[in-house]
Amino acid sequence: MYIRQYRDRLVVESPGGFPHGITVENILKRQSPRNRLIASILALCGLVERSGQGMDLIYRLNITESKSLPDFSGSDEYFVSLTLNGLILDGRIFTLLSRIGDERMESFTIDDFIIIDSLLHERKLTESLKPRIKRLVDIGVVERTGRGKYVLARSFYEITGRPGTHTRLVGLDKETNKELILSHIRKCGKDGASLKEFHHVLPNLSRGQIQYIVRELKNEKRIFSIGNTSSSRWLEVE
Repeated sequence: MYIRQYRDRLVVESPGGFPHGITVENILKRQSPRNRLIASILALCGLVERSGQGMDLIYRLNITESKSLPDFSGSDEYFVSLTLNGLILDGRIFTLLSRIGDERMESFTIDDFIIIDSLLHERKLTESLKPRIKRLVDIGVVERTGRGKYVLARSFYEITGRPGTHTRLVGLDKETNKELILSHIRKCGKDGASLKEFHHVLPNLSRGQIQYIVRELKNEKRIFSIGNTSSSRWLEVE
């Protein structure tokens, strides 16, 4: 193994390729030490932590310290090359995550951190990460903008000085959804439309998301309701 230290990065190179069954895609999920006996002896001696924990720690520290994700781009079946970038991208992200965790008594997993980092940099999420999305939506870290479409909450873009990015990512979809609701209300005529009907108009959105759009339309004085219960009817302001 070779370790090369540069001013802005650390490069670890290991001849022999990844252990059998390990790839860049599953390196956080699978554990396969090259020699289980040696790994067990070192663990019993207290010289290493549990097998497979190291890469989790590397990813977690890189993300929480607002650095780039570990880079394996120089690796192939005969050689593993890992680059750890030392440049801090934006420490305000970690500050915001810490505050959210404290306020809502939530702890974030390594998968959560990778999802947040991927959305922030507009990278496509892998299939293995998608089951974690709902929890992040529920606690207000991620917003759903359509079928299979997600963005970080606006606060993440505001704290990094890029609120316009959030507007760009969700603005078109939101306005389209508003127009669909308005179109349905118009077709219902003087009888108006119920909140339940909006779920059929926008089946990809949650109840909370639809209620948020309806509130915005009401605040914009484009629609109004008759009644104050779940059976209220919504009509367009003329």
